[in-house]
Amino acid sequence: MSRRTLAVVSAGLNQPSSSRLLADQLAAAARDELTRRGTDVELRVIELREHAHDVVNHLLTGFPSAGLRQALDTVAGADGLIAVTPIFNASYNGLFKAFFDVVDRDALTGRPVLIGATGGTARHSLALEHAVRPMFAYLRSVVVPTAVFAAPEDWSGDRDESALRSRIRRAAAELAEEVERRPAATSPADPFALTTDFAQLLGGRED
Repeated sequence: MSRRTLAVVSAGLNQPSSSRLLADQLAAAARDELTRRGTDVELRVIELREHAHDVVNHLLTGFPSAGLRQALDTVAGADGLIAVTPIFNASYNGLFKAFFDVVDRDALTGRPVLIGATGGTARHSLALEHAVRPMFAYLRSVVVPTAVFAAPEDWSGDRDESALRSRIRRAAAELAEEVERRPAATSPADPFALTTDFAQLLGGRED
């Protein structure tokens, strides 16, 4: 059985968070779909609210904290990404944008991405297409066709038969298909790791 990793980024600011709830359901559906296809999946969840101060500090100084560096490496080294943001003022929230501003420039090139969002009204669903999708297109990611938006009314009713559940399953299947089509991702290189031994650094001298 092959093994893949999915990074799950939630930009919800509250606890509990509807964005985190949607992210968890998307992640579970994608994991189930990949498992059905014979792939072992590891989910790595990143709650951006836990890194908010470090993201701002990184923007100001250019240096991430150890915790933020681990989160950035998780995104860069995953086989696929699930990214969910609450919609504020008809767009993604500032924390979501700031985090992806500090992701390494080429880290998401060719990476399959499933985008989702939550908001107080279904009218905000268009923000996925005019704000979130273009951002990942700029980062040269492969965004799956189905984006998933959840308004308050989407959480009511029979969860197994709801329109939201149907969109989640469809988007998860699209992500699984894109992940399977690509070779397994490799972890990002450590910029401080020694790639030559001391003999080479000394020009081959061993005396």
